[in-house]
This record gives sequence, C-alpha cells and structure tokens, in this order.
Amino acid sequence: MGGINARGKMRDFKPNRIVCLTEETVETLYLLGEQDRVVGVTGYAVRPPEVRKEKVRVGAFTSADIPKILSLNPDLVLTFSDLQADIAAELISKGIDVHAFNQRSVEGILSMISMIGSLVGASKKSEELISGYAKKLETLRKKERKVIKVYIEEWDEPMISGILWFSELVQIAGGVDVFSDKSKNIDAKSRILEPDEVIKANPDVIIASWCGKKVRKEKIAARRNWKSIPAVKNDLIFEIKSPLILQPGPAALGPGLDQICWILDSARDRLRG
Repeated sequence: MGGINARGKMRDFKPNRIVCLTEETVETLYLLGEQDRVVGVTGYAVRPPEVRKEKVRVGAFTSADIPKILSLNPDLVLTFSDLQADIAAELISKGIDVHAFNQRSVEGILSMISMIGSLVGASKKSEELISGYAKKLETLRKKERKVIKVYIEEWDEPMISGILWFSELVQIAGGVDVFSDKSKNIDAKSRILEPDEVIKANPDVIIASWCGKKVRKEKIAARRNWKSIPAVKNDLIFEIKSPLILQPGPAALGPGLDQICWILDSARDRLRG
C-alpha cells in the first residue's frame, strides 16, 4: 500500500514500527522475514531465540509499560483479545493504531498469520507459510492409528482443562480430548474441573502445560483416588512447555504439535507393550 508524497514519489504506508504484545505475532513476523519492522515485544517473547537480544521489551501479557511503548514511536501495536483491552484502550487514547487479534482455534491461527502478512505487505510469504502448515495438518488427520483418550491440563490450582486450539491439535494427532466440550469456552473459569471429573473421564494420557510454571508430574499422580486412572497407573503423564503450546501461533502448529504427536506415539508403544 502506498501513495504519492510531496516530491511525487511513492510513499510506503505499511507499518514500519510495530510493537507486539504477544509471542505469536513476534514469531510470525520473524517467520515472514519482516522482523526489521518490529521495535518492541512482550517480555515473554522467546521465539526465535534472537528476539531476546534484538528487541526492546515493553511489559508482560496483562501489563505494559505505556511510556516505554510510546517512546518507541510505534505506528502499530498488536494485541490479543479482551485480556489486553485496557492496554489497547490506553494506547488508542494516545493516538496509537492498535489491532487486537482474537484467534482461539487452529483455523484462527492460520487466519492470524494471513492477516499479519496482509498488514505488512507479505501476503505471498504468509500464504506459503499457511500452505505448509495446512499440508502438515492434513497429513496427520489422514494418518491411521489407535485413538487415545487425553486429559489436557492447562493449570493445576484450580484444575483447568485445555483451550480449543490445544484440544484440536490433540485430535489432529490422533487423540481424543476427554473435555473437548469445555475447550470451546473462551474464559478459563468455564474450564475449571473437579478431580472426580477426570477420574470419571478415565484418560489414557495426561498432557499438562501450566502457563509459566513447571509441571510437577508427581503432584498430579498423587491426587486423591487418581491411581486408578490409566494415565497415572501407566506413568503416561507428560509436560509441554507453555511457550510451545499455550500461545496460539506458529509454535503451537510447529514444535507444539510435534510434541503432542511424539507423546501419543510413545503412549501407543507403551500401551502395546
């Protein structure tokens, strides 16, 4: 997108000073080769590794250093959902352009990648990236294997089941999320579980990813009356680090999904033995 400036030359109107307040938008811009447009990132950004050295950190997920963001003179700030609504509102009141993404599913992740490509004039690259992910997802969907029942735990106290994109990726990898009905609930409160619900669901595998906190498998196994659950009885409790699966972006479709596949394949081998 461009226009004619005072000297009669084409002016580039694409954003050139972007602040990303979520991990997935940072990673997407790097994958598109558009990292030079990024001037500030969330403190949680770790992918790719060089982002830690190259970009200014401007806050956490639900808090941001507004003066620091303004000092970077951004022409676009990328946020996520109502969780960052207050930050977005304050930036808008300061005259900053803000785009809020709201992807909660695998399809939403692909749409987010496409939209970022459009925003920065990299639609061809974004469509190539999406095509690669789509082929991977379709190949996994068509693969024949034994279906395994999976309990996804996103938090431990209180126990919270997995969000939609996590649930969908488990299904794509040949598993069945035993609480898939709850995964469609956007707010975490609606996904809170009682321990007896998991006992009744009787999962073969437990995949835990406690947002920003190390999973303690022994703590899960020691829960009252959980010894009878196949996942506990057969020592099939696994962790996926939250940066790989709890951010709805390229990491989830890449290494996050790869780890889910490895976990379920390992479980199948163990259960056969």
